[in-house]
Amino acid sequence: MIAIICGLILIAFCVFAALPGGLAWGQEMINVLKGGGPILAAFVGLIAMFIGFADIKDKNEAKREEAEAKKAEEASKKA
Repeated sequence: MIAIICGLILIAFCVFAALPGGLAWGQEMINVLKGGGPILAAFVGLIAMFIGFADIKDKNEAKREEAEAKKAEEASKKA
């Protein structure tokens, strides 16, 4: 409940800061968003690459384990 109240207070402050009658920080907020967009895109891209590499690694490991299980099953049938 406290988190919701804090969130509402912060959103209200953001709106107040952006309004011309309030703090009139609208243009500065837009400049921050413009400058932060490419940086955010780079971080999201890096995270996506790490997730992709981990996925490929997991798939290869699963195939390896599956092949080992199949070999063990064939060995137990022969014995």
